[in-house]
Amino acid sequence: FLEKDPNDPFILYAIATEYRNESPEKSRKYYEGLLKNHPEYLATYYHAAILFAEFGDDELAEQTFKKGIALAQNQGNDLSLRELQNAYNEFLFDD
Repeated sequence: FLEKDPNDPFILYAIATEYRNESPEKSRKYYEGLLKNHPEYLATYYHAAILFAEFGDDELAEQTFKKGIALAQNQGNDLSLRELQNAYNEFLFDD
């Protein structure tokens, strides 16, 4: 699928998610690419922010949560907004 459409955000997101447990470094690179090249792809923000926090990059995790929350509000996606806000609140509490 990637060879047919190397710029499809869903395919890139699926690959990032697939690498999540097996190779977090590869997963991070895909998420970073999505955030840079497809900033409107909302699904990226939740998983990327959590991964950044797991890497100990709390500043980037917080920025990612905030951008995702703003994007979810702009897109009117209430479900993603709640998920991002809950995850962000948990991140703040754990920090």
